[in-house]
Amino acid sequence: MISRKTLLLSLLCIVALLLPSCAKRQAVDDSPPTQPLAQPLVQPFVQPTIQLAQPLPLQSDLSDLTVHFLDVGQADCTLIRLPNAQTMLIDGGSRSSAQTVLDYLISENVETIDYLVITHPHEDHIGGLPGVINTYDIGEIYMPRVSHDTQIFERLLTAIQDNEYQINRARAGTIILSAPDLHIEIVAPVNDTYRDLNNYSAVVRLTYRNVSFLFTGDSEALSENEITGNIQADVLKVAHHGSYTSTSEAFLERVSPAYAIIFVGSGNSYGHPSETILSRLSSAGVNVFRTDENGTIVARTDGDAIEFNTH
Repeated sequence: MISRKTLLLSLLCIVALLLPSCAKRQAVDDSPPTQPLAQPLVQPFVQPTIQLAQPLPLQSDLSDLTVHFLDVGQADCTLIRLPNAQTMLIDGGSRSSAQTVLDYLISENVETIDYLVITHPHEDHIGGLPGVINTYDIGEIYMPRVSHDTQIFERLLTAIQDNEYQINRARAGTIILSAPDLHIEIVAPVNDTYRDLNNYSAVVRLTYRNVSFLFTGDSEALSENEITGNIQADVLKVAHHGSYTSTSEAFLERVSPAYAIIFVGSGNSYGHPSETILSRLSSAGVNVFRTDENGTIVARTDGDAIEFNTH
Protein backbone atom coordinates (compact mmCIF):
# COMPACT_ATOMS: atom_id res chain seq x y z
CA MET A 1 0.00 0.00 0.00
CA ILE A 2 1.42 3.37 -1.03
CA SER A 3 1.32 5.97 1.76
CA ARG A 4 -0.39 9.32 1.25
CA LYS A 5 3.02 10.95 1.56
CA THR A 6 4.45 8.82 -1.26
CA LEU A 7 1.44 9.47 -3.45
CA LEU A 8 1.71 13.20 -2.79
CA LEU A 9 5.38 13.13 -3.74
CA SER A 10 4.47 11.29 -6.94
CA LEU A 11 1.89 13.90 -7.82
CA LEU A 12 4.36 16.68 -7.07
CA CYS A 13 6.77 15.02 -9.49
CA ILE A 14 4.07 15.03 -12.12
CA VAL A 15 3.40 18.73 -11.56
CA ALA A 16 7.11 19.45 -11.84
CA LEU A 17 7.29 17.51 -15.09
CA LEU A 18 4.53 19.58 -16.58
CA LEU A 19 5.98 22.97 -15.64
CA PRO A 20 8.15 24.60 -18.28
CA SER A 21 10.81 25.80 -15.85
CA CYS A 22 14.42 24.95 -16.73
CA ALA A 23 13.39 21.90 -18.74
CA LYS A 24 15.27 20.56 -21.71
CA ARG A 25 12.08 20.45 -23.75
CA GLN A 26 8.75 22.24 -23.65
CA ALA A 27 5.85 20.47 -21.98
CA VAL A 28 2.75 19.76 -24.00
CA ASP A 29 0.70 21.62 -21.38
CA ASP A 30 0.94 22.62 -17.74
CA SER A 31 -2.57 22.04 -16.40
CA PRO A 32 -2.77 20.67 -12.82
CA PRO A 33 -2.74 16.88 -12.35
CA THR A 34 -5.67 14.92 -10.98
CA GLN A 35 -5.34 12.24 -8.33
CA PRO A 36 -7.70 9.31 -8.95
CA LEU A 37 -6.39 6.06 -10.39
CA ALA A 38 -7.22 5.58 -14.06
CA GLN A 39 -7.98 9.28 -14.50
CA PRO A 40 -6.06 11.70 -16.73
CA LEU A 41 -3.16 13.52 -15.14
CA VAL A 42 -3.95 16.74 -16.92
CA GLN A 43 -7.29 18.40 -17.68
CA PRO A 44 -8.27 19.84 -20.01
CA PHE A 45 -5.97 18.62 -22.77
CA VAL A 46 -4.63 20.84 -25.51
CA GLN A 47 -4.26 19.82 -29.14
CA PRO A 48 -1.40 17.30 -29.32
CA THR A 49 1.93 18.63 -30.47
CA ILE A 50 2.90 17.36 -33.92
CA GLN A 51 6.54 16.43 -34.24
CA LEU A 52 7.71 16.89 -37.84
CA ALA A 53 11.17 15.40 -37.83
CA GLN A 54 13.68 16.31 -40.48
CA PRO A 55 14.73 13.18 -42.38
CA LEU A 56 18.28 12.06 -41.77
CA PRO A 57 20.44 10.60 -44.54
CA LEU A 58 20.00 6.88 -44.95
CA GLN A 59 23.16 5.00 -44.06
CA SER A 60 24.14 1.93 -46.04
CA ASP A 61 24.20 -0.28 -42.94
CA LEU A 62 20.89 1.07 -41.64
CA SER A 63 18.84 1.29 -44.83
CA ASP A 64 16.54 -1.42 -43.49
CA LEU A 65 14.05 -1.05 -40.66
CA THR A 66 14.61 -3.56 -37.86
CA VAL A 67 12.12 -4.21 -35.08
CA HIS A 68 13.30 -6.20 -32.06
CA PHE A 69 10.61 -7.79 -29.88
CA LEU A 70 12.63 -8.62 -26.77
CA ASP A 71 12.07 -11.78 -24.78
CA VAL A 72 11.31 -10.16 -21.43
CA GLY A 73 8.94 -12.80 -20.06
CA GLN A 74 5.43 -11.67 -19.15
CA ALA A 75 6.20 -8.10 -20.17
CA ASP A 76 6.62 -5.83 -23.22
CA CYS A 77 9.67 -4.18 -24.75
CA THR A 78 10.28 -3.31 -28.40
CA LEU A 79 13.45 -1.77 -29.81
CA ILE A 80 13.18 -0.20 -33.27
CA ARG A 81 16.17 0.76 -35.41
CA LEU A 82 14.78 3.22 -37.93
CA PRO A 83 16.19 3.47 -41.48
CA ASN A 84 17.18 7.10 -40.86
CA ALA A 85 19.64 5.95 -38.15
CA GLN A 86 17.36 6.93 -35.27
CA THR A 87 16.27 4.62 -32.46
CA MET A 88 12.87 4.12 -30.85
CA LEU A 89 11.91 2.17 -27.73
CA ILE A 90 8.35 1.16 -26.91
CA ASP A 91 8.03 0.15 -23.23
CA GLY A 92 10.82 -1.28 -21.10
CA GLY A 93 9.81 -4.62 -19.67
CA SER A 94 9.30 -5.36 -15.97
CA ARG A 95 11.63 -4.77 -13.03
CA SER A 96 12.80 -8.39 -13.23
CA SER A 97 13.82 -7.92 -16.87
CA ALA A 98 15.43 -4.48 -16.44
CA GLN A 99 18.99 -5.79 -16.83
CA THR A 100 17.95 -7.88 -19.84
CA VAL A 101 16.74 -4.71 -21.55
CA LEU A 102 19.92 -2.77 -20.76
CA ASP A 103 22.12 -5.67 -21.89
CA TYR A 104 20.25 -5.91 -25.17
CA LEU A 105 20.56 -2.18 -25.85
CA ILE A 106 24.30 -2.45 -25.20
CA SER A 107 24.59 -5.47 -27.52
CA GLU A 108 22.86 -3.45 -30.25
CA ASN A 109 25.29 -0.54 -29.74
CA VAL A 110 22.46 1.84 -28.92
CA GLU A 111 23.83 5.24 -27.97
CA THR A 112 20.71 7.42 -27.93
CA ILE A 113 17.00 6.71 -27.78
CA ASP A 114 15.42 9.32 -30.00
CA TYR A 115 11.81 8.35 -29.24
CA LEU A 116 10.57 6.63 -26.09
CA VAL A 117 6.92 5.55 -26.03
CA ILE A 118 5.53 4.47 -22.65
CA THR A 119 2.24 2.85 -23.61
CA HIS A 120 0.70 2.89 -20.10
CA PRO A 121 1.91 2.74 -16.49
CA HIS A 122 1.61 -0.97 -15.64
CA GLU A 123 4.74 -2.50 -14.11
CA ASP A 124 5.29 -5.03 -16.89
CA HIS A 125 5.67 -2.14 -19.35
CA ILE A 126 7.59 0.42 -17.26
CA GLY A 127 9.63 -1.65 -14.78
CA GLY A 128 12.88 -1.40 -16.72
CA LEU A 129 12.50 2.19 -17.85
CA PRO A 130 14.02 4.06 -14.87
CA GLY A 131 17.33 2.32 -15.62
CA VAL A 132 17.05 3.10 -19.33
CA ILE A 133 16.25 6.77 -18.71
CA ASN A 134 19.13 7.11 -16.26
CA THR A 135 21.55 5.45 -18.72
CA TYR A 136 20.69 6.88 -22.14
CA ASP A 137 20.06 10.29 -23.63
CA ILE A 138 16.39 10.42 -24.58
CA GLY A 139 15.04 12.59 -27.37
CA GLU A 140 11.25 12.70 -26.98
CA ILE A 141 9.08 10.88 -24.44
CA TYR A 142 5.44 10.02 -25.18
CA MET A 143 3.08 8.75 -22.50
CA PRO A 144 -0.68 8.88 -21.85
CA ARG A 145 -1.66 11.35 -19.15
CA VAL A 146 -2.84 8.94 -16.48
CA SER A 147 -1.57 8.27 -12.96
CA HIS A 148 -0.93 5.00 -11.15
CA ASP A 149 -0.27 4.76 -7.41
CA THR A 150 2.72 2.41 -7.46
CA GLN A 151 6.34 2.78 -6.42
CA ILE A 152 7.63 1.86 -9.88
CA PHE A 153 5.50 4.60 -11.46
CA GLU A 154 6.93 7.06 -8.94
CA ARG A 155 10.46 5.87 -9.81
CA LEU A 156 9.71 6.39 -13.49
CA LEU A 157 8.54 9.95 -12.92
CA THR A 158 11.52 10.66 -10.69
CA ALA A 159 13.93 9.43 -13.37
CA ILE A 160 12.26 11.65 -15.97
CA GLN A 161 12.37 14.66 -13.63
CA ASP A 162 15.95 14.08 -12.51
CA ASN A 163 17.08 14.08 -16.13
CA GLU A 164 15.02 17.20 -16.87
CA TYR A 165 12.91 15.56 -19.56
CA GLN A 166 9.35 16.47 -20.39
CA ILE A 167 6.46 14.26 -21.42
CA ASN A 168 4.56 14.62 -24.68
CA ARG A 169 1.02 13.43 -24.40
CA ALA A 170 0.35 10.15 -26.23
CA ARG A 171 -3.06 10.27 -27.88
CA ALA A 172 -4.69 9.67 -31.24
CA GLY A 173 -3.55 12.13 -33.91
CA THR A 174 -0.04 12.70 -32.53
CA ILE A 175 2.62 12.36 -35.23
CA ILE A 176 5.93 11.24 -33.78
CA LEU A 177 7.91 11.35 -37.02
CA SER A 178 7.12 12.20 -40.61
CA ALA A 179 9.80 11.85 -43.28
CA PRO A 180 9.93 10.56 -46.84
CA ASP A 181 8.86 6.87 -46.83
CA LEU A 182 8.78 6.84 -43.02
CA HIS A 183 5.82 7.76 -40.82
CA ILE A 184 5.09 7.07 -37.14
CA GLU A 185 1.77 8.08 -35.64
CA ILE A 186 -0.20 7.41 -32.45
CA VAL A 187 -3.73 6.20 -33.29
CA ALA A 188 -5.02 5.57 -29.74
CA PRO A 189 -6.16 6.35 -27.10
CA VAL A 190 -8.96 8.37 -28.64
CA ASN A 191 -10.72 9.53 -25.48
CA ASP A 192 -9.51 11.24 -22.32
CA THR A 193 -10.92 9.01 -19.57
CA TYR A 194 -11.24 5.24 -19.15
CA ARG A 195 -12.09 3.02 -16.21
CA ASP A 196 -9.32 0.56 -17.09
CA LEU A 197 -5.67 1.62 -17.38
CA ASN A 198 -5.16 -0.77 -20.29
CA ASN A 199 -7.41 1.34 -22.52
CA TYR A 200 -5.12 4.35 -22.08
CA SER A 201 -2.47 2.38 -23.97
CA ALA A 202 -0.70 4.29 -26.71
CA VAL A 203 -1.22 2.43 -29.98
CA VAL A 204 1.50 3.26 -32.51
CA ARG A 205 1.44 2.66 -36.26
CA LEU A 206 4.78 2.72 -38.06
CA THR A 207 4.98 2.70 -41.85
CA TYR A 208 8.18 2.30 -43.86
CA ARG A 209 7.56 2.46 -47.59
CA ASN A 210 5.08 -0.39 -48.25
CA VAL A 211 5.33 -2.14 -44.87
CA SER A 212 3.45 -1.25 -41.67
CA PHE A 213 3.68 -2.31 -38.02
CA LEU A 214 1.05 -1.79 -35.32
CA PHE A 215 2.12 -1.71 -31.66
CA THR A 216 -0.84 -1.97 -29.30
CA GLY A 217 0.35 -1.98 -25.68
CA ASP A 218 -2.43 -3.56 -23.59
CA SER A 219 -5.32 -1.84 -25.36
CA GLU A 220 -8.59 -3.72 -25.09
CA ALA A 221 -11.67 -4.01 -27.30
CA LEU A 222 -13.15 -0.72 -26.05
CA SER A 223 -10.15 1.29 -27.23
CA GLU A 224 -9.78 -0.80 -30.39
CA ASN A 225 -13.34 0.02 -31.43
CA GLU A 226 -12.77 3.76 -30.96
CA ILE A 227 -9.86 4.03 -33.39
CA THR A 228 -10.81 5.91 -36.54
CA GLY A 229 -7.39 6.14 -38.15
CA ASN A 230 -5.79 3.71 -40.55
CA ILE A 231 -4.65 0.63 -38.62
CA GLN A 232 -3.86 -1.76 -41.47
CA ALA A 233 -0.54 -3.42 -40.71
CA ASP A 234 1.58 -6.27 -42.01
CA VAL A 235 2.85 -6.99 -38.50
CA LEU A 236 0.64 -6.76 -35.41
CA LYS A 237 2.01 -6.69 -31.89
CA VAL A 238 -0.91 -8.49 -30.24
CA ALA A 239 -2.30 -6.51 -27.31
CA HIS A 240 -2.18 -7.58 -23.67
CA HIS A 241 -0.13 -10.74 -24.15
CA GLY A 242 -2.88 -12.35 -26.19
CA SER A 243 -5.65 -11.80 -23.65
CA TYR A 244 -9.21 -12.55 -24.78
CA THR A 245 -10.15 -8.97 -23.82
CA SER A 246 -8.22 -7.63 -26.82
CA THR A 247 -7.83 -8.34 -30.55
CA SER A 248 -11.53 -8.45 -31.35
CA GLU A 249 -12.67 -9.98 -34.63
CA ALA A 250 -13.58 -6.55 -36.00
CA PHE A 251 -10.20 -5.12 -35.02
CA LEU A 252 -8.28 -8.03 -36.50
CA GLU A 253 -10.21 -7.69 -39.74
CA ARG A 254 -9.30 -3.99 -39.96
CA VAL A 255 -5.61 -4.61 -39.25
CA SER A 256 -5.46 -7.62 -41.58
CA PRO A 257 -1.90 -8.62 -40.58
CA ALA A 258 0.22 -11.28 -42.18
CA TYR A 259 2.25 -11.72 -38.97
CA ALA A 260 1.54 -11.35 -35.27
CA ILE A 261 3.89 -11.09 -32.30
CA ILE A 262 2.82 -12.07 -28.78
CA PHE A 263 4.85 -11.01 -25.74
CA VAL A 264 4.18 -13.73 -23.18
CA GLY A 265 5.99 -15.47 -20.33
CA SER A 266 6.35 -19.23 -20.30
CA GLY A 267 3.91 -20.90 -17.90
CA ASN A 268 2.36 -17.58 -16.82
CA SER A 269 -0.51 -17.71 -14.34
CA TYR A 270 -2.87 -15.64 -16.51
CA GLY A 271 -3.43 -18.28 -19.16
CA HIS A 272 -1.95 -16.02 -21.83
CA PRO A 273 -2.22 -16.23 -24.72
CA SER A 274 -5.92 -17.06 -24.86
CA GLU A 275 -6.87 -20.06 -26.98
CA THR A 276 -9.67 -17.88 -28.36
CA ILE A 277 -7.17 -15.35 -29.68
CA LEU A 278 -4.82 -18.02 -31.03
CA SER A 279 -7.73 -19.61 -32.87
CA ARG A 280 -8.85 -16.21 -34.17
CA LEU A 281 -5.38 -15.47 -35.52
CA SER A 282 -5.11 -18.92 -37.06
CA SER A 283 -8.50 -18.62 -38.76
CA ALA A 284 -7.38 -15.30 -40.26
CA GLY A 285 -4.27 -16.95 -41.70
CA VAL A 286 -1.88 -14.97 -39.51
CA ASN A 287 1.61 -16.34 -38.85
CA VAL A 288 2.22 -16.11 -35.09
CA PHE A 289 5.51 -15.64 -33.21
CA ARG A 290 5.61 -15.89 -29.40
CA THR A 291 8.44 -14.84 -27.13
CA ASP A 292 7.83 -17.82 -24.82
CA GLU A 293 8.42 -20.19 -27.75
CA ASN A 294 10.67 -18.21 -30.10
CA GLY A 295 12.65 -15.99 -27.71
CA THR A 296 13.57 -12.55 -29.01
CA ILE A 297 12.03 -11.94 -32.43
CA VAL A 298 13.64 -9.58 -34.95
CA ALA A 299 11.76 -8.37 -38.02
CA ARG A 300 13.78 -6.75 -40.79
CA THR A 301 12.34 -5.01 -43.83
CA ASP A 302 13.57 -2.96 -46.75
CA GLY A 303 10.09 -1.50 -47.05
CA ASP A 304 8.84 -4.26 -49.33
CA ALA A 305 9.72 -7.72 -48.01
CA ILE A 306 9.89 -8.79 -44.35
CA GLU A 307 12.15 -11.42 -42.85
CA PHE A 308 12.14 -12.77 -39.30
CA ASN A 309 14.90 -14.13 -37.12
CA THR A 310 14.58 -15.53 -33.60
CA HIS A 311 17.10 -16.08 -30.84
